[in-house]
Amino acid sequence: MGSCKEKEESTPMCAWVQGPIIIGAGPSGLAVSACLSEHGIPFVILERSNCIASLWQQRTYDRLKLHLPKRFCALPLLGFPLNFPKYPTKEQFISYMEDYATHFSIKPKFNQNVQSAEFDSSCGYWRVKTLDMEYNSRWLIVATGENAEPIIPEIVGIERFHGPVVHTSEYRSGSYFKNRKVLVIGCGNSGMEISLDLCRHKAVPHLVVRNTVHVLPREMFGISSFGLAMALLKLFPLSVVDKFLLLMSYFTLGNTEKLGLHRPKTGPMEHKNVTGKTPVLDVGALSKIKSGKIKVMVGVKEITGNGAKFMDGQEKEFDSIILATGYKSNVPSWLKGCDFFTKDGMPRTPFPNGWKGENGLYTVGFTRRGLLGTASDANKIAKDIADQWRPSEDWKSISNSQVILLKNCNKNKF
Repeated sequence: MGSCKEKEESTPMCAWVQGPIIIGAGPSGLAVSACLSEHGIPFVILERSNCIASLWQQRTYDRLKLHLPKRFCALPLLGFPLNFPKYPTKEQFISYMEDYATHFSIKPKFNQNVQSAEFDSSCGYWRVKTLDMEYNSRWLIVATGENAEPIIPEIVGIERFHGPVVHTSEYRSGSYFKNRKVLVIGCGNSGMEISLDLCRHKAVPHLVVRNTVHVLPREMFGISSFGLAMALLKLFPLSVVDKFLLLMSYFTLGNTEKLGLHRPKTGPMEHKNVTGKTPVLDVGALSKIKSGKIKVMVGVKEITGNGAKFMDGQEKEFDSIILATGYKSNVPSWLKGCDFFTKDGMPRTPFPNGWKGENGLYTVGFTRRGLLGTASDANKIAKDIADQWRPSEDWKSISNSQVILLKNCNKNKF
């Protein structure tokens, strides 16, 4: 690694950040910002898009609701409005996050797409480069999350298909697909809900089940399945809770194996802990599968010009293909010189200790435990930085300033 002086010559403008640099203004970035604010620690948030929570605002379908009750999805220090329903809609969750940002005076720097972030050991701080700026700080908080980029699988022949092929990040409503035969590849929560949405708009969805999947009722005894599982885990071992969930699912939903939905060998909670794959919480798709309005298909062998060939020998024609194949982390594409993350962009250290690396590196939103995990990480990070917080006299002389802008990076006094 070169010296500070060598690097400064290629950087037209630098921002010296008093507190940590946070990359990402989604729920994770907002949560850690609020926790830092409570400790009186300034920060700078860099967001590649033009709004907060861009995944929610720009890449989600219209009928989306929170899969878990709002009490499990609140960000730290500020709950949902009391008049919100148990399962807030997409629009309600977005408005909650916007109010959250306003309440804590969180003002991200938008359109700041991070090109690289690297710890400079010769200077002792992080260099974060965007297209037009270099930000420098003692601390770097990675808050881009597990779902930064769509996963586009390689499927034989897909380039030959004559109809539209869209990822769920581009899907908004089934109205566009009315009266069309649609192949939905992927049977997670998104694949199931989009298939249900297609049915309601008189499309004919065919759902590809590529792997095993746990399907649970969203509620048991009027209580959310997730909430019930969390309560039971305080009293019983994981294996007992999983057996209970599976037994209740059988009585509520029936034998999903007969519908082509084969369950993993491990129970739903254990499977989530090991693989990060969340059980499907049924909101109506299963009844459509039982009635034949959503047709379950085995894995795709090959895409043809007019449809698809399947592993069981069937071949069908389709008008459109929707890829419900999920998202992935993009951290490896810009975080340099650091082995804290795997090639898949997840912390190597498993939960609950994956929130802190070396040299002032932190991560939030990578627990595979949704917003509950995010809240836990955010609190830990803010407390840890607060314990180190010693603003210098130079910084104290700058009234409420988060950054100092310099023409170059030669002034390396921190």
